[in-house]
Amino acid sequence: MLDPLDLAKRLIAAPSVTPATGAVFDELEAMLTPLGFAVHRFTRGDGPEGSDEAPVENLFALRAGPAGSRHFAFAGHLDVVPPGDGWASDPFTPQEHGELLHGRGAVDMKGAIAAMVAAVADVPQDSGTISFIITGDEEGPALHGTRALIDHMEAQGIQPDLCLVGEPTSVNRLGDMVKIGRRGSVNIFIDVEGTQGHVAYPHLADNPLPKLVAILSELDALQLDTGTRWFQPSNLEITEITAPNRAHNVIPAAGAARISIRFNDLHTGKSLSDRVCAIAEKHGGKARPVISGEPFLTEPGAFSKLVSAAVEAETGIAPELSTTGGTSDARFLRAVCPVIEFGLCNATMHKRDEAVAIPDLAALARIYTRIASSALALEEGPRLLGA
Repeated sequence: MLDPLDLAKRLIAAPSVTPATGAVFDELEAMLTPLGFAVHRFTRGDGPEGSDEAPVENLFALRAGPAGSRHFAFAGHLDVVPPGDGWASDPFTPQEHGELLHGRGAVDMKGAIAAMVAAVADVPQDSGTISFIITGDEEGPALHGTRALIDHMEAQGIQPDLCLVGEPTSVNRLGDMVKIGRRGSVNIFIDVEGTQGHVAYPHLADNPLPKLVAILSELDALQLDTGTRWFQPSNLEITEITAPNRAHNVIPAAGAARISIRFNDLHTGKSLSDRVCAIAEKHGGKARPVISGEPFLTEPGAFSKLVSAAVEAETGIAPELSTTGGTSDARFLRAVCPVIEFGLCNATMHKRDEAVAIPDLAALARIYTRIASSALALEEGPRLLGA
């Protein structure tokens, strides 16, 4: 097996703040090519730097097995969030301190991709087909990343049977949690127009803020549901309130707010958006929804069992099957095939001095080898394993 520590260092040392392009993909391609993978890279997006349409690089790599063999895919992202200030060392110069490897992306998720590469080196090519679905736009708008990769696979007539996303799902120790689904996400922007005026002459103005308060009060009082067997209750959060007004004696001309809803499979993005729009309109406002993902669940079955068995064989832990947390690119990949997420401990992801336990990298590589080998050996049809 290749050394996942060395591979992780190489990836961390290639800065790749979202949207990622260039050197970090060069490194991954250099790792995969000697293992027999045909690597295809392409860029999508043609907007200016800093915009949602900025260029994003993507990589699809395929190592074909015997004709008719099963196809297992690893998926993930090479882009990272900005490191911020106050690191003990350069965030893009990997540093070992005791049993920890520090660097931006060590956990989320260059460490997991390094473990994937190390893992497939130990899976014989005649076991079946393995692919890598890797984007440079998961931490950003996610417009030209995994969705573009799915378009590429569809155009080439490529469809994996099963997919594992290497997001950091473990909580307290490696192996304690596996994600079999995710809640959906919708952000809704609310605007209320009024008429500006002097506070001493309110009859000559139309204050939009009481209307905005009424909208938000009704929304905040909503109980969307009490949860389901696999999902926690949906929650609606008010995330921003603004009224551009620099003077204390002026009734503003407009007010705005933003809400975010994370919702389970009792709802759809559209049903919730329609409900919020109706409340906003009732009080004189307008709402504009942006749906970033629908909820999904890979029903427990053969796939989750083999993942759990691989985790327990290496760690001694029977992992909890969960749908908690935020969104990931699994929300797109679930349309291609059954998808499960499993990866490193998430305690330091997106934080200053992000770090991964070095023994966990080696253990994760072994777990990924077990998962890939078992997935390729399954006899059930792919669509019987989950939705």
